[in-house]
Amino acid sequence: MITNAQPQDCYQALPSASGSISGTSIGDNLRTSLTIMPTTPLTHFNPQGQAQMVDVGEKTETHRQAMATGSILMRPETLAHILEGSTSKGDVLGIARIAGIQGAKRTADLIPLCHPIVLTKVSVDFAIDKETNRVHCTARAECFGRTGVEMEALCAASIGLLTIYDMCKAVDRGMRIEGVRLLEKSGGKSGHWTGN
Repeated sequence: MITNAQPQDCYQALPSASGSISGTSIGDNLRTSLTIMPTTPLTHFNPQGQAQMVDVGEKTETHRQAMATGSILMRPETLAHILEGSTSKGDVLGIARIAGIQGAKRTADLIPLCHPIVLTKVSVDFAIDKETNRVHCTARAECFGRTGVEMEALCAASIGLLTIYDMCKAVDRGMRIEGVRLLEKSGGKSGHWTGN
C-alpha cells in the first residue's frame, strides 16, 4: 500500500539493479512489488491538493502541434460493410472524421481542467488494414497559443474511433478500440516530444 502519498505528486515504479521492480508487495496473487518515488508535481493540483486549472497567463504564445493515433479492431464482415458503404447509418468514415474534428473542438467541455483553445487546424485521417481487420485513426491538432494541443489530438482520435463503433455496433458489438496514444507534440517550453 502506498503511504504518505500527496495528491500533487506523481509516482513511478523504479526497476532495481537486477531489472526487476522492488519494494512493497501488492495483492494476494500478484507478487509484483514497487518502489514509489515522487517525480514531477501534478500541475492540476494546488498545494492543498485541490483541483485547479493551470495558470498559463505568463507562458509565451508559440505554434503548437500534436498528433495522436488509435485503432478499432472488428470482424471482417464489419470492415466490408464500411468499405462498401452498406451500413444503415451511412458513410461511416466520413461521419467519424467530422465527429473527430468536433471532438477536438469540444475538448475543454469534455475534460474539466483543459483550457479552451482556439484551434487553427484539426485533421482526422483513417487507414484501412484488411489483413488485421482494423481501421487506424491519426488525428492532428494545431494552435498558436500558451498551452499544448495534446488533449485535442487525443480527443479527436478517440471520438473518431468511438463514432465508428457507434455506427457499426448493430452488426458487431465486439469491436475493440486499442492503442489510443500521443505520437508527437511540439511547441511550448517542453519543446518537441516523440512517442513510440
